[in-house]
Amino acid sequence: MPDSQPAMRDDYPDDFIRAILTKVQTIAMVGLSAEPARPSHYVFDYLQQRGYRMVGVNPGLAGKEILGTPVYARLADIPFAIDMVDIFRNSEAAGAVVEEALALVPLPKVIWMQLDVRNDAAAQKAEALHLKVVMNRCPKIEYKRLM
Repeated sequence: MPDSQPAMRDDYPDDFIRAILTKVQTIAMVGLSAEPARPSHYVFDYLQQRGYRMVGVNPGLAGKEILGTPVYARLADIPFAIDMVDIFRNSEAAGAVVEEALALVPLPKVIWMQLDVRNDAAAQKAEALHLKVVMNRCPKIEYKRLM
């Protein structure tokens, strides 16, 4: 079943990833950088150019705009529903980001942790609430590969 969460968190079937990238529309990127050379900046730009509604989350840049979109201090400050939270923070910090995401109403559909980001405890909490979770992957790379 392509929509179900894979049993192993290191081997995601292409259908699972493709279904996420096809269904989500609004992506909040936690850890967005204003610096164009930073991966979070160019992944944000790439996904925005592919038609996703992108929103940045970075307390140090809150109130500013990056690539024409406002940046918020916290996920809870975003005044509209989010389909996916893309975490550009380290594995330890990902736990707090997931906790914040799980307090949103409505809940996002997907928690996505970037390359080298993995937090199994946070993933289990999200999965327990029926969110899809992807760890140690980049949506830009997966989009280029699958779409």
